[in-house]
Amino acid sequence: MALYRLEAKMISRSAGRTATAAAAYRAGELIEDARTGLVFDFRARNYGTDGELKAANDREIMHTEILMPQHAPSRLKDRSKLWNEAELAERRKDAQTAREILLALPHELSQDGRIELVRRFVQEQFVDQYGVAADIAVHAPDKKGDQRNFHAHVLLTTRGITEDGFTAKKLREMNATNQLEAWREEWAKHQNRELEKRGHEKVDHRSYADQGSSKLPGVHLGPEASAMSRYGVESFLEASNDELGEVNKR
Repeated sequence: MALYRLEAKMISRSAGRTATAAAAYRAGELIEDARTGLVFDFRARNYGTDGELKAANDREIMHTEILMPQHAPSRLKDRSKLWNEAELAERRKDAQTAREILLALPHELSQDGRIELVRRFVQEQFVDQYGVAADIAVHAPDKKGDQRNFHAHVLLTTRGITEDGFTAKKLREMNATNQLEAWREEWAKHQNRELEKRGHEKVDHRSYADQGSSKLPGVHLGPEASAMSRYGVESFLEASNDELGEVNKR
């Protein structure tokens, strides 16, 4: 069964984060931050020490692309320029410079099918509806983790885009709680259309409680616990999730 996940969070300076660093890491590229002078180089995620592209099954990042409104200036199709301008558009030291949407992708689909699914959802729900730019990075499962865990990171600009660049006002309406629930429902619908075509079981964006199920929800693994898992060390949270999984099978 496909794994359902849609999470949204902000890239904020108050947390010591920048849109330039986030974009460089997720796309596996080198980006220099014009505001701070810092250089973020994550090319090793897809390239070897010899500078050659790794074999397909050794790459962490399987696909990247930028979607934006048709009227957007062509210069913003460059990832470095896009996120540098997004950073420079903000003056506050605690500014939120990007929004990240994390999507679990159905392992039942082909790689091309997963990419097209993300592209359609992001174009419809974010680019067309709000006029923002969307930077998509499709990642492979961690080699030491669940091999069904294909996923996509989508970085969204917090401002719309005009023919000249970013709008003066931020899109505050994207912060509404009911908007997040709407995105979660739409993501389930987009997946289920493709899964049903292929005879696979559908996903459900609702919590177990809202579904009327007696199953127990798993515990989200934060970065520390996830890192422990990648290095073969079982954390308390991971052990708890294993126990919950056994209970839910009964």
